[in-house]
Amino acid sequence: MTRNIAIVEDEATIRHNYADAFRRQGYRVSGYGDRAQALAAFADRLPDLVLIDVSLGDEPEGGFDLCRALRQRSDTVPIIFLTARDSDLDAVSGLRLGADDYLTKDISLAHLLARVAALFRRLDALKEPAATAQAIERGALRLDSDRLLASWADQDAGLSLTEFWIVHALARHPGHVKSRQQLMDAANVVLDDATITSHIKRIRRKFIAIDPNFDAVKTVYGVGYRWQPGPG
Repeated sequence: MTRNIAIVEDEATIRHNYADAFRRQGYRVSGYGDRAQALAAFADRLPDLVLIDVSLGDEPEGGFDLCRALRQRSDTVPIIFLTARDSDLDAVSGLRLGADDYLTKDISLAHLLARVAALFRRLDALKEPAATAQAIERGALRLDSDRLLASWADQDAGLSLTEFWIVHALARHPGHVKSRQQLMDAANVVLDDATITSHIKRIRRKFIAIDPNFDAVKTVYGVGYRWQPGPG
């Protein structure tokens, strides 16, 4: 199956350059110059992955609004911010909205293509038959690593791909502290400490929405995070 990548970028030359690079790799590509065009195109069907600039036309934060709208429709469609805005605040904001990655435009094409391919490899696991699922259970938590599903007390936690692998890395070895670098490695992303922290906060919020008493993800200050052994 040919993957469909959507590029939402208001500068036509940049949009076309990225589109050409992805097409050379065999992807189908759709390009949009602003948030409204993208939302209209996505109304019938979501693409397989979305690349979004933060500033879109006359909307300085149109990309953030688009990401929020996409996450309301799907917890799992991969979303990558690709932008010239490289502040920590912007990166944290994008990840808090549920993006799987936040990249700046100085990234090489080879690196960008590799990051997209890695996200698709993880997404492919969703197609595995349920009978072959490898499950981890930790009290009320259940992780199906073949289908990339996380549930708490039998309710879907709605984790993004990156969030799933962070929880998976923690829950595999309850009580063991995982550094931020180890969590990045497990999620196959390159982030800074602030964005890992943002992912952890979002993960906690999603579980607390199911169980207000959730307290299984512990911060070990100056070191990293651990999954609390026991029922959570």
